[in-house]
Amino acid sequence: MNQALIRKVQQMQKEMEQTQREIENTVFHGSIAGVVKVEVMGNRELVTVNIDPHFEINDEDDREVLNDAIVASCNQAYEEIDKVTEEKMGKYQALLGGMGGMF
Repeated sequence: MNQALIRKVQQMQKEMEQTQREIENTVFHGSIAGVVKVEVMGNRELVTVNIDPHFEINDEDDREVLNDAIVASCNQAYEEIDKVTEEKMGKYQALLGGMGGMF
């Protein structure tokens, strides 16, 4: 393998690592009907759950609605992480795939 190609691959690896760090340090948000708001880091660490203080739990149905809203808000944030990761990291996968059996 020639030196220019090796340097190109090494540079691409550095860029991939930097992009991954940027994603991991980004805060993603999820919210369902304003009742629940969550913040999740790009490394999928849940850092904040905020529940509307005006949301009243009067019975088991209300509790179930709240539980569902928390899960849905988290899933919304995780889907956004997946989308951004695919957008930013996908180009590297395409480039590496084009190199076939070189590695």
